[in-house]
This record gives sequence, structure tokens and C-alpha cells, in this order.
Amino acid sequence: MAEHEHVRVAVIGSGFGGLGAAVRLRREGVTDFVVLERAGSVGGTWRDNSYPGCACDVPSHLYSFSFAPNPDWPRTFSGQRHIRAYLEHVTDLFGLRPHIRFDSEVKLMTWDDDNLWWTIETTRGTLRADIVVSATGPLSDPKIPEIPGLDSFPGKVFHSARWDHDYDLRGKRVAMIGTGASAIQIVPAIQPKVGRLTLFQRTPPWVMPRVDRAISGAERWLHRRLPVTAQARRGLLWGIRELQVQAFTKHPDELGLVEQLAKRNMARSIKDPALRAKLTPDYRIGCKRILLSSEYYPALARPNVDVVAGGLAEIRGSTLVAADGTEAEVDAIIFGTGFHVTDMPIAERVARADGTTLAETWKNGMRALRGASAAGFPNFMTVIGPNTGLGNSSMILMIESQLNYLADYLRQLDVLGGRTALDARPAAVDAWNERVQERMKRTVWNTGGCTSWYLDPSGRNTTIWPGTTTEFRRATRRVDLAEYEVIRKPASVTGRKSEALA
Repeated sequence: MAEHEHVRVAVIGSGFGGLGAAVRLRREGVTDFVVLERAGSVGGTWRDNSYPGCACDVPSHLYSFSFAPNPDWPRTFSGQRHIRAYLEHVTDLFGLRPHIRFDSEVKLMTWDDDNLWWTIETTRGTLRADIVVSATGPLSDPKIPEIPGLDSFPGKVFHSARWDHDYDLRGKRVAMIGTGASAIQIVPAIQPKVGRLTLFQRTPPWVMPRVDRAISGAERWLHRRLPVTAQARRGLLWGIRELQVQAFTKHPDELGLVEQLAKRNMARSIKDPALRAKLTPDYRIGCKRILLSSEYYPALARPNVDVVAGGLAEIRGSTLVAADGTEAEVDAIIFGTGFHVTDMPIAERVARADGTTLAETWKNGMRALRGASAAGFPNFMTVIGPNTGLGNSSMILMIESQLNYLADYLRQLDVLGGRTALDARPAAVDAWNERVQERMKRTVWNTGGCTSWYLDPSGRNTTIWPGTTTEFRRATRRVDLAEYEVIRKPASVTGRKSEALA
């Protein structure tokens, strides 16, 4: 990387968001861009999460780009290997590799108020960019809780997103910490191999059956020969999920029937009343992410599995101690404890000209105009930003909506001409977030009686979109310049000039 290479756009990350942004830039005729990737290959979350049993809980034909359909998905719910292969395929199909800078972790991005560009320091040198698109994703940096005694544990410790494939679990006494989406896939995958598996559960999840099957050769042939059939399949999957949104966002009481179905799913495999009591949630289904598995409960019923309902509180040598005093002697600890979602680490590396970081700006909660633009950070956009997450559908739909917004953002800058930047007005950010939070009040995520990773430390839901994907697409179809301050580089690079377009 040249010492002061200058590009029109720098994209951070090469997962679905980053690769989608790169494809959209190419389709908009923008070729002066780079994709900065801290690892040595593309894939993002689907590269990092390679744990046993890793798979998607969104149907394959909906969990793919609309502009890059895959008629050859092998299963209705695809595994990590196939999703990562799909992303590699997209990279090659659209000729993105020449734009990607691998092993280029961003250390610091600083806005230059005089020249209206970003100076980006990476592990491979420094470059400048007129526009930065952050597509690091909320599920990229693992979170391991601070457990007293963890540093002195003599055995093996790793997070589900940093799986140690060289460590042989066969015959070992293993502790699984957490009961989230990763854990319910890991548990049935490793249970037959380990000597003893102890699951430390803080809060039980609601688990529905995962109706997965192989997609037949005839179906794949039909999708290849008649692409409209794959489009129809995708449309049906999308439509069903759009119809479900009302129950999550406006009528949580309607989810009671779904709870009964989840309880029946549990009862089919868990015959022990005491274990069933441990595994039954005390909050409304949907408040936390609804998990899909047909193998989780059967694995928990096996004789070499213990469920500790107290949650892990302390570690004394090789002994793990739960909050209720239960002890377990283990050889290895696997953390399935999630990610830094409401405190995304990339925010600590994005700084205004005065040195104030995005993390400092967001210290009381993440806020961004239409999930993309933070006030005070010109020409900086986030893909999968605040309040763009989903509780029941495919994030690819949200990503594509944000790419529409990015494309119009670039068009607006081209129309304005010259060296120009757009900075979201604080009033516009406040108005957008007030509307989002007002709608959030009725949702199951806020009223369901649980504490989830959707909420920040103050209890504010800064992650989920409280509406349909159709509504979000409408909201991000065009950039409204009235919501932005237009900044132009003056003839003399001393100070800053702006236009009010209110």
C-alpha cells in the first residue's frame, strides 16, 4: 500500500456488508475504491465463525444478495462452509479482488477538516479517502465476560468465533458458557465427542425446530434453468417474514401461540421435569432472539450433559463455580457469549478533526441518521449501523437498502461537485432516533421482560429496526439533503465553509 494513496471510497470489512458495498460501487461506475480487510480472506462473520455445527438460521435463498442469486444452495438452511464459499464466489464474479487489501487492519481514521478527507492508518500503511464506508458488522469482535479466576485456569479457553481446531475435544471435560445462537449449534455438534459437557446457562432461550432439508437436484436444476422460480422462492420466504413483523413490533401478546409450539418442541426431547423447568424461559418469546434447532434439546438430554442454571460466577483452578454454588471440574472452556454489539470497537478508531472519537460521541448510546450517518463525522457511513438489525428476517435485505442509500449519497456529492462532504445534522439524527425509539416502546424486544444483547447498558434498544424491511427500504431510498450540512473546501484551506439547506 502506498504511503499516501488517495481513493474516492474506502470500505472497511469484507463480509456481506463490505462486499455488497464494493459491488454497488462498481455498478455505480465507481472504481476508485479499496476494501480494507484485517484478515487474509473475505467472509467476515462467516470466515471467523467456523465452529462445529455453524450454520445460518435464515433460509438460504433469502440469505443471499438479490443481485447474485445462488441456484445451487445444497440445503434450505446453509452451513458456514457454503455461505463462505458463496462470498468467495461473489468476490470473483464481480472482480473485487484487485480492490481488496488483505491483512490491513484499520488502527485509526481521522477526519481532515481542511482537506475534507479521511486519513486512514492501517497495519500496512496510511491512505486517504474522500468517503469511508464502515462494514465491520456487529458480530465481529467477540465478547468474553470478566470472570474472577479466568486468568489462572490451567486448561484450554477460546471463544466460539475463534475456534481452536487444533485442540482435540474427544474425551475432554468441556464447559460451554452461554446459550445463544452459537451455543445451541455447538452443543449437539460436540456432545457425542466429549467425555462430559457442562452447559452454564444464565438465561434459557426459546428454541423452535429447525426444519432443514437437502435441496434436491431437481430443485437446483429448475432454479438454474428458470431463475424466476428461485426469485419466487425468495419472494415467498420474504413475504412470510414481513407478515410476522406486526406480532414482534405491535402485538407481542399474539406470540403466545408460538410459545406453546416452542414448549412442545422442548417436551418432545426433555422428559425430566426438573431439566424442563431449567430450560423454560420466563419471558415473552421474541424478546431475545428466537433460536432454531432440532438437535439442541436431544443433546441436553444425553447422560454426559449437565445443565447448570446459575450461570458462571467464578473459576478456582480447574473448577468452575456457578452463581448457585454448583461446581464442575473441566479441561476446556468454550465461551459462546456473543459480541461487542452496542459498543462496536471500530467506533474507538474513528475520530473527528478535534480527536473526539465516535465511541465518545456514542457513550450514551449509538445514534445514526437512517442507520448510516453519525452527526459530526462527515462522509462516514455505516452498513448495519444503529437500529438496522432484524429479529425475524434476513440482514441481507437491510444491507441492500443501505447500499441504495450509499449510492444516492455518492450521486448527491457528484451533483454538488468539487471537494464536498455531507455531515448529518444533529437535529435530523435526533428526530430519526426519537421516531425509532417511540416505535420501539411497543415491541417485544422492549416489553418482553428480558435482558438481551439488543439493549445497551442504559437499557436502550440501539440495534433492532422496529418495522418491516419494506419500510426501511422506503426510508433509505434517497438522501434528503435537508438532513445534512453541506461542507465545501474553501479556496483557501483555512477553516471550513458550509451551506445550510434547511
